[in-house]
This record gives sequence, C-alpha cells and structure tokens, in this order.
Amino acid sequence: MGRANAAYYAGQDPFGDFTTAPEISQVFGELIGAWAAIAWAAMGSPAPVILAEAGPGRGSLMADARRLTARVAPEFHAACAVHFIETSPRLRAEQEARIPEAHWHDDLSGLPDGPLILIGNEFLDALPIRQFRVVDGAWFERHVSGTGFVEMPCDPQPGLPPEEADPQGILERNEPAERFVASLSQRIATMGGIALLIDYGGLTNPGDSLQAIRAKRMAPPLENAGEADLTALVDFGAVSRAALAQGAAVQGPVTQGAFLTALGILPRAIKLAAGRPETEAAAIMGAARRLVEPTAMGRLFKVIAITPTGFPPLPGLAA
Repeated sequence: MGRANAAYYAGQDPFGDFTTAPEISQVFGELIGAWAAIAWAAMGSPAPVILAEAGPGRGSLMADARRLTARVAPEFHAACAVHFIETSPRLRAEQEARIPEAHWHDDLSGLPDGPLILIGNEFLDALPIRQFRVVDGAWFERHVSGTGFVEMPCDPQPGLPPEEADPQGILERNEPAERFVASLSQRIATMGGIALLIDYGGLTNPGDSLQAIRAKRMAPPLENAGEADLTALVDFGAVSRAALAQGAAVQGPVTQGAFLTALGILPRAIKLAAGRPETEAAAIMGAARRLVEPTAMGRLFKVIAITPTGFPPLPGLAA
C-alpha cells in the first residue's frame, strides 16, 4: 500500500480520481483558517508560529485559509510561516503555484522547532495499513501475493481486540498513522501547539476497510497498483490513544458535519452565494451541504484536535 500510493501520487493526478473537502468548497478552507486564528490566540499569540499542513493536496485549503486570515486576522496572518509535509514532486509544484512562500518537508521531523499549528485533512487515511485475521484465537496476517491475499500465522497483535473484528474476523492496524500522531503529540506536549486532524473513519477498529478509487469509482485494491488511490478508514480510538500516551490531550472526535456547522459553514455559504447567478448560488449551497449532511460527508468524516493538557476548549469540538 505504501509503495503503491507513493507511485500513484508521484505519477498520477489524484484529483481526477477523487475530490476532497477543500476542492468541494472554498468555505472549508476559510473556516479552517478562522479556526486556526482562534487557536493561535488561545496559544497566547506566539510570533512567529509554524502553520503546517500534512498532505496538502493542491494547496487549496491553505490558499483559502490564508486569503481569509489576510482579511480578518492580519496579525495571525503575518505571524505564520507556512510549511507543507509533502513527498510528491507533482503536488509540490501545484502547492508552490498557490503558496509560493511555503517550505516543504518529507516528514514531520523536518519542521523547525517552535509553536505549531498543524492541519491534516485526509492525510492519515492514505498511510499504509496492516490487516490481521483471528480465527478461533489464532492470529494470521494478510500479505499481498500477486493480485490476491495470502495469510500467514503471526503472534497476537497488541491493541487489536478480537471482538472488534468484522464478520470475516479481520482487523486493521495503521502503525504509520499511530507513529505520526505519537510524534506530533510528543512535540505538542513539549513545545506547545495544536493539531487539527480531519479524516473519514470511526471510533473503533474498522475491520477490512481497504479501498481503491480510480476515475471517481471504486476499483479492486490489488488491481493495477500505483494507478489508483488506496485508503482505509481511520481508527480514531487508536489515534487518540497514541496522542494521550505522549502526554498530550485530545478534543473530540466530533463529526465533520457538527464541526463545520458550529463554525458557521451555512451562514458563510449563504453570504457567499448572495447576489450570484442562480446556478452558481445553488452550486455554492450544494457544496456546503455536501460537507455537512449525514448522508454525504457530514457523518463519516470525524474531527479531533490534539493539544497540550489543560488547553481551553476549541471551537466546534464540544462532544
């Protein structure tokens, strides 16, 4: 999965296959920018502050956020040094066209020291998973062989409760996601900062959730490796435990619909649509509803913030 996604993001245009929230509506990035400005004030308004994004796609979220903060939060805007965690040369070029002042890093360790606000939207779901199956108390790990899976006996896996397996007895473990969150949380606990993570997933182990998207359609995950986007549901329970184990605190998770509604997505969309041609106004409102409605992205996507212990409640994250 890791090798396939590395090849995919280096050689394909992912936005021909799927659409993320920042590409659906500019309001998404604007609200994240406003949220970050409020979080910065709660941090004590440090200057400079690192404003980082992990997996920034085309740079649309950051561009929309920066446009908003330049207008309504100029002190925060001026204090920010923008950094991206991105390995794809293709996507780095698109990001540079939108945010030319940004700095790029291959991983979290490349970020400079200092107060941090990090955004990760649909980042954890693309990190490579491992899959296990438990049968009558015996554990097997699934491996890829050609175009199919094979299962090999393995030792019991800590942190994988058998009762959370799906009907086929399958459980998933996203160790890179847990390590990323652990490293991020350790930094936040020691240096200060805030992280906002938005992704699709649930509160427990998802079972078998590996999927592939090609040309906006589901595709067999093991077919034509490197030509489709491979993702898996994020286990926010495991992510939260990884953060807490490093001495950080967690706010949420809440659904994306509840989060964006609390931040005022619909009033902002109505204001943005006012005075536009009817079809354009309808598209703006339809995009906003797609982000918050339970039958679209509003329920499946979850939001958490990682903070230092004792940090005040942040907007939109009340349980």
